[in-house]
Amino acid sequence: MCGIAGLAIMSHAGSYDPASEEVRMRRALARLRHRGPDDKGLVRFDDIRLLLGHRRLAVIDPSPAGHQPMRSHGGGQVLVYNGEIYNSDEIRQRLEEECGAIAWRGHSDSEVLLEALSRWGVEKTLTRIDGMFAFALHDRRLRRLVLARDRMGEKPLYYGLIDGRFAFASELAPLVLLLGRRPAINRRALASLLAEMVVPAPW
Repeated sequence: MCGIAGLAIMSHAGSYDPASEEVRMRRALARLRHRGPDDKGLVRFDDIRLLLGHRRLAVIDPSPAGHQPMRSHGGGQVLVYNGEIYNSDEIRQRLEEECGAIAWRGHSDSEVLLEALSRWGVEKTLTRIDGMFAFALHDRRLRRLVLARDRMGEKPLYYGLIDGRFAFASELAPLVLLLGRRPAINRRALASLLAEMVVPAPW
C-alpha cells in the first residue's frame, strides 16, 4: 500500500505561489504517511503549475531505485503509482524483446510500469498489465497528465476540480486539503451509493 497525490492549477487567472503550494502538498503527503511510511517524494513543475507526491511502502524493491515520483529513462515521463503489477516480470521481458536492452535501475514493478507506459503508451500498457493499481503519469513533452486505476477499483483514486484547482489523492482528507475547501455533497449521488453501492453517470 502506497499513497499518491497531485495538484494541477488549471486557471491562470489567479496567482501561483510555488512555495505555498509545496507546503500544502507536503501537508497532504503527511496525511498519507500511514499508507507509505518508508519513503516520500515530491516533484514540482512550475512551468505548468503541477505538483506530484508519493508516500512509499517499499515491498518488491526496498532500495532507493524504487523512489517516486519516478522519471522514465528518457526523462520525458514522471510516474506516481500505488499498487502491484502481478505480471511485472513478464512485462519486463516483453519490453526487452520488443524495445531492446534496458538499463534497469532496480527491480521494482514501478519502474517496469513506467517504462511500459513510456515505450508502449497508456492504452497498450493497460491492455497488457495485470494487477491492482492507481497511478498518475505526467508526459512532459505532451504536457499531459493521465490518471488510471485497475478495472475493479481495488486501489483508491479520488479526484476533484474546484475553482481551477484539479487534485487527486489516494484518500479524501488530503484531496480536500489540496482542493482548498470541502466540496458540497451531492445527495442524489450519496443516496444511490447507499442504496445500490454505485454512483451512476452523470454523478
